[in-house]
Amino acid sequence: MQRFVCEQNIAHFGRLLGEASDSTLRRTLLMLLSSAKRELALLNSQMSGANLSPVPPKRPNGDLASVIGQLRPNFETSPHPYMLIDPGPGLKIIDINNAYARATFANRNDIIGLPLFDVFPDNPAIDTADGVSNLYASLSSVVETGQPHAMQVQRYDVRDTTGNFVERYWQPINTPVHDADGRLICLLHHVEDVTAEVLAN
Repeated sequence: MQRFVCEQNIAHFGRLLGEASDSTLRRTLLMLLSSAKRELALLNSQMSGANLSPVPPKRPNGDLASVIGQLRPNFETSPHPYMLIDPGPGLKIIDINNAYARATFANRNDIIGLPLFDVFPDNPAIDTADGVSNLYASLSSVVETGQPHAMQVQRYDVRDTTGNFVERYWQPINTPVHDADGRLICLLHHVEDVTAEVLAN
Protein backbone atom coordinates (compact mmCIF):
# COMPACT_ATOMS: atom_id res chain seq x y z
CA MET A 1 0.00 0.00 0.00
CA GLN A 2 2.79 2.40 0.93
CA ARG A 3 4.53 1.68 -2.39
CA PHE A 4 1.28 2.36 -4.28
CA VAL A 5 0.82 5.69 -2.48
CA CYS A 6 4.41 6.73 -3.29
CA GLU A 7 3.96 5.82 -6.95
CA GLN A 8 0.70 7.76 -7.14
CA ASN A 9 2.29 10.78 -5.47
CA ILE A 10 5.22 10.71 -7.89
CA ALA A 11 2.85 10.63 -10.88
CA HIS A 12 0.65 13.36 -9.38
CA PHE A 13 3.47 15.75 -8.42
CA GLY A 14 5.22 15.14 -11.73
CA ARG A 15 2.07 15.99 -13.67
CA LEU A 16 1.48 19.16 -11.64
CA LEU A 17 5.12 20.18 -12.04
CA GLY A 18 4.79 19.88 -15.81
CA GLU A 19 1.80 22.22 -15.75
CA ALA A 20 3.03 24.77 -13.19
CA SER A 21 4.56 28.09 -14.22
CA ASP A 22 4.76 29.88 -10.86
CA SER A 23 8.32 29.56 -9.51
CA THR A 24 7.24 29.18 -5.87
CA LEU A 25 4.75 26.46 -6.75
CA ARG A 26 7.34 24.70 -8.91
CA ARG A 27 9.83 24.74 -6.04
CA THR A 28 7.23 23.24 -3.68
CA LEU A 29 6.27 20.56 -6.19
CA LEU A 30 9.90 19.72 -6.87
CA MET A 31 10.45 19.30 -3.12
CA LEU A 32 7.38 17.04 -2.84
CA LEU A 33 8.41 15.03 -5.90
CA SER A 34 11.96 14.53 -4.58
CA SER A 35 10.62 13.43 -1.22
CA ALA A 36 8.22 10.91 -2.78
CA LYS A 37 10.95 9.48 -5.02
CA ARG A 38 13.30 9.15 -2.04
CA GLU A 39 10.61 7.44 0.03
CA LEU A 40 9.89 4.96 -2.77
CA ALA A 41 13.59 4.22 -3.29
CA LEU A 42 14.07 3.58 0.44
CA LEU A 43 10.98 1.39 0.60
CA ASN A 44 11.99 -0.64 -2.46
CA SER A 45 15.56 -1.03 -1.27
CA GLN A 46 14.38 -2.35 2.10
CA MET A 47 11.81 -4.74 0.65
CA SER A 48 13.38 -5.92 -2.60
CA GLY A 49 16.93 -4.62 -2.78
CA ALA A 50 17.80 -3.57 -6.32
CA ASN A 51 15.61 -6.27 -7.87
CA LEU A 52 12.10 -5.07 -8.68
CA SER A 53 11.12 -8.28 -10.47
CA PRO A 54 8.04 -9.96 -8.94
CA VAL A 55 10.04 -13.23 -8.88
CA PRO A 56 13.33 -12.72 -7.04
CA PRO A 57 16.31 -14.55 -8.56
CA LYS A 58 17.82 -17.50 -6.77
CA ARG A 59 20.96 -16.39 -4.99
CA PRO A 60 24.00 -18.63 -5.43
CA ASN A 61 25.27 -20.33 -2.31
CA GLY A 62 28.88 -20.02 -1.26
CA ASP A 63 30.04 -18.17 -4.40
CA LEU A 64 30.16 -14.69 -2.88
CA ALA A 65 33.32 -15.34 -0.87
CA SER A 66 35.01 -16.95 -3.88
CA VAL A 67 34.19 -14.09 -6.25
CA ILE A 68 35.13 -11.41 -3.73
CA GLY A 69 38.37 -13.29 -3.06
CA GLN A 70 39.21 -12.97 -6.76
CA LEU A 71 38.31 -9.25 -6.76
CA ARG A 72 40.04 -8.37 -3.52
CA PRO A 73 43.68 -7.86 -4.62
CA ASN A 74 42.79 -5.16 -7.18
CA PHE A 75 39.91 -3.89 -5.05
CA GLU A 76 42.15 -3.34 -2.04
CA THR A 77 45.04 -1.64 -3.81
CA SER A 78 43.11 0.52 -6.27
CA PRO A 79 43.51 4.28 -5.83
CA HIS A 80 39.91 4.60 -7.06
CA PRO A 81 37.00 4.45 -4.58
CA TYR A 82 35.03 1.19 -4.75
CA MET A 83 32.18 -0.32 -2.75
CA LEU A 84 30.64 -3.79 -3.02
CA ILE A 85 26.88 -3.94 -2.44
CA ASP A 86 24.62 -6.93 -1.85
CA PRO A 87 21.74 -6.50 -4.36
CA GLY A 88 19.29 -8.20 -1.97
CA PRO A 89 16.86 -6.56 0.47
CA GLY A 90 18.49 -3.70 2.35
CA LEU A 91 21.25 -3.21 -0.23
CA LYS A 92 23.77 -4.02 2.47
CA ILE A 93 27.37 -2.91 2.15
CA ILE A 94 29.67 -5.90 1.65
CA ASP A 95 32.91 -3.95 1.71
CA ILE A 96 34.65 -0.71 0.71
CA ASN A 97 38.26 -0.16 -0.19
CA ASN A 98 40.56 2.33 1.50
CA ALA A 99 40.12 4.89 -1.28
CA TYR A 100 36.34 4.82 -0.76
CA ALA A 101 36.76 5.17 2.98
CA ARG A 102 38.97 8.23 2.51
CA ALA A 103 36.67 9.83 -0.06
CA THR A 104 33.53 9.45 2.06
CA PHE A 105 34.95 9.82 5.60
CA ALA A 106 33.68 6.30 6.31
CA ASN A 107 35.11 3.81 8.78
CA ARG A 108 35.23 0.49 6.97
CA ASN A 109 34.66 -1.64 10.07
CA ASP A 110 31.66 0.45 11.14
CA ILE A 111 29.65 0.22 7.94
CA ILE A 112 30.15 -3.30 6.57
CA GLY A 113 26.84 -5.18 6.75
CA LEU A 114 24.72 -2.04 7.11
CA PRO A 115 22.06 -0.92 4.61
CA LEU A 116 23.54 1.41 2.00
CA PHE A 117 21.09 4.26 2.49
CA ASP A 118 21.35 4.13 6.28
CA VAL A 119 25.06 4.85 5.93
CA PHE A 120 24.75 7.28 3.02
CA PRO A 121 21.40 9.11 3.29
CA ASP A 122 20.47 12.28 1.45
CA ASN A 123 21.46 15.53 3.14
CA PRO A 124 18.30 16.45 5.12
CA ALA A 125 19.12 20.15 4.76
CA ILE A 126 18.48 19.91 0.99
CA ASP A 127 14.79 19.26 0.45
CA THR A 128 15.29 18.49 -3.27
CA ALA A 129 18.22 16.09 -2.76
CA ASP A 130 17.98 13.19 -5.21
CA GLY A 131 21.15 11.18 -4.53
CA VAL A 132 19.31 8.25 -2.94
CA SER A 133 16.61 7.98 -5.62
CA ASN A 134 19.06 8.37 -8.52
CA LEU A 135 21.53 5.84 -7.11
CA TYR A 136 18.72 3.37 -6.44
CA ALA A 137 17.46 3.78 -10.02
CA SER A 138 20.96 3.10 -11.35
CA LEU A 139 21.48 0.00 -9.20
CA SER A 140 18.06 -1.33 -10.25
CA SER A 141 18.95 -0.75 -13.89
CA VAL A 142 22.16 -2.75 -13.45
CA VAL A 143 20.27 -5.67 -11.92
CA GLU A 144 17.55 -5.56 -14.57
CA THR A 145 19.84 -5.28 -17.60
CA GLY A 146 22.93 -7.09 -16.33
CA GLN A 147 24.96 -4.21 -17.77
CA PRO A 148 27.06 -1.44 -16.16
CA HIS A 149 25.41 1.95 -15.76
CA ALA A 150 27.27 5.28 -15.72
CA MET A 151 25.32 7.96 -13.88
CA GLN A 152 25.37 11.66 -14.63
CA VAL A 153 27.47 13.75 -12.27
CA GLN A 154 25.54 13.56 -9.01
CA ARG A 155 25.47 15.81 -5.98
CA TYR A 156 25.47 13.46 -3.02
CA ASP A 157 26.68 15.05 0.20
CA VAL A 158 28.42 12.86 2.76
CA ARG A 159 28.91 13.16 6.50
CA ASP A 160 32.36 14.04 7.75
CA THR A 161 33.95 12.57 10.87
CA THR A 162 31.93 14.96 13.06
CA GLY A 163 28.62 13.94 11.47
CA ASN A 164 28.15 17.16 9.49
CA PHE A 165 27.22 16.94 5.83
CA VAL A 166 29.77 18.28 3.36
CA GLU A 167 29.02 19.17 -0.25
CA ARG A 168 30.25 16.55 -2.70
CA TYR A 169 29.78 15.83 -6.41
CA TRP A 170 30.53 12.40 -7.85
CA GLN A 171 30.83 10.57 -11.15
CA PRO A 172 29.37 7.12 -10.28
CA ILE A 173 29.56 3.91 -12.32
CA ASN A 174 27.68 0.82 -11.15
CA THR A 175 28.60 -2.63 -12.45
CA PRO A 176 27.18 -6.13 -11.93
CA VAL A 177 29.56 -8.82 -10.66
CA HIS A 178 28.67 -12.32 -11.87
CA ASP A 179 29.97 -15.75 -11.00
CA ALA A 180 31.34 -18.19 -13.58
CA ASP A 181 27.78 -19.30 -14.41
CA GLY A 182 26.60 -15.75 -15.05
CA ARG A 183 24.60 -15.40 -11.84
CA LEU A 184 24.59 -12.00 -10.16
CA ILE A 185 26.74 -12.04 -7.02
CA CYS A 186 26.99 -8.37 -6.03
CA LEU A 187 27.16 -4.82 -7.35
CA LEU A 188 30.38 -2.85 -7.73
CA HIS A 189 29.90 0.87 -7.06
CA HIS A 190 32.73 3.08 -8.30
CA VAL A 191 32.85 6.83 -7.75
CA GLU A 192 35.24 9.62 -8.60
CA ASP A 193 35.07 12.83 -6.59
CA VAL A 194 34.56 15.67 -9.09
CA THR A 195 33.62 18.31 -6.51
CA ALA A 196 36.54 20.61 -7.33
CA GLU A 197 35.75 20.57 -11.03
CA VAL A 198 32.02 21.22 -10.52
CA LEU A 199 32.55 24.08 -8.06
CA ALA A 200 35.19 25.66 -10.30
CA ASN A 201 32.66 26.08 -13.12
